[in-house]
Amino acid sequence: MSEPWPPVWPRVLEAEFGSPPQGEYRAVPEDFRVEECLDFAPEGEGEHLWLWVEKRDLSTLELARRLARACEVTPRDIGYAGMKDRVAVTRQWLSVHLPGRQAPADLDERLADTPVTLLEQVRHPRKLKRGVHRANRFTLRLSGAVVDDPRLEARWQRLIDAGVPNYFGPQRFGPEGRNLAKARAILAKGWRKREDREGMLLSTARSYLFNQLLARRIVAGDWATPLDGELLVLDGTASQFASASVDAALLERAARLDVHPSGVLWGSGDAATSAAALAHEQAVIAAEPALAEGLVRAGVRMGRRPLRVRLGEPSLSREAQSLTLDFALPRGAFATAVLRELIDHASL
Repeated sequence: MSEPWPPVWPRVLEAEFGSPPQGEYRAVPEDFRVEECLDFAPEGEGEHLWLWVEKRDLSTLELARRLARACEVTPRDIGYAGMKDRVAVTRQWLSVHLPGRQAPADLDERLADTPVTLLEQVRHPRKLKRGVHRANRFTLRLSGAVVDDPRLEARWQRLIDAGVPNYFGPQRFGPEGRNLAKARAILAKGWRKREDREGMLLSTARSYLFNQLLARRIVAGDWATPLDGELLVLDGTASQFASASVDAALLERAARLDVHPSGVLWGSGDAATSAAALAHEQAVIAAEPALAEGLVRAGVRMGRRPLRVRLGEPSLSREAQSLTLDFALPRGAFATAVLRELIDHASL
């Protein structure tokens, strides 16, 4: 029997503002725009052709497959920094390994049946690797009852001031959570790469355990407050450090979103965090031993993820029948985690 979906993961704003109003956020792909942000520019020469593209209503994986066919290379010769939403208009870089040769002169024609626009082409010595982008910029148009919510600006400002719970979004779990059911099945019998070549199901299992942990910390009221000895993440970086004790200075840094508590991404290794934080993590793992043990057997290494993220350069504007949110999130964070604090929607 399938488990209920989506899980009732708590919203941080409900205690103060109540349940959010109904809203729509992706009536058409143009309502959900994403632009990838790098910290560097391609060098202009090298074996790899980097393409700055805009795609519409197309997954990154499908675009990579079509680009490989068009350039007469294998899919492993295509690089990209991150997976962008399918039902959206997104801009991102992809790289094609073309040592000693040019891209097909008719590349545009070869991609004519693909909803993609080639915006720029430039060479670089190295393949584009996963996770090298700094952030993603989102422009989201909302409609429905949320447009008339008199407390929307106050909700939005609270997210700006206090940060956003760093839940993995519903797209990580597939329609009606079916990826999680697949992850449970494959981990129960023993994970094999040939059955999960991209590691998507491993990621799904870890994401679910993390969301369960974040939900527990929200209920406990310490999702944004450092605990004595726990691992903290410096805002905007991957830098981590352990807080020997929580003093006024550390609490002030957390209040201004300079540091964030972290949660475990389960796998083998040492959790390396405080007893108080570890108690939360062990409670989640005890409730899901099959997922946790399956991840360890699959050889996944333990990691950390901030429980909270800051909205970068946020803005909100209103029109007659809609409103637009504009903000940046660090790589790995989900715009749907922002939206679920502001609107009630079946997919969130």
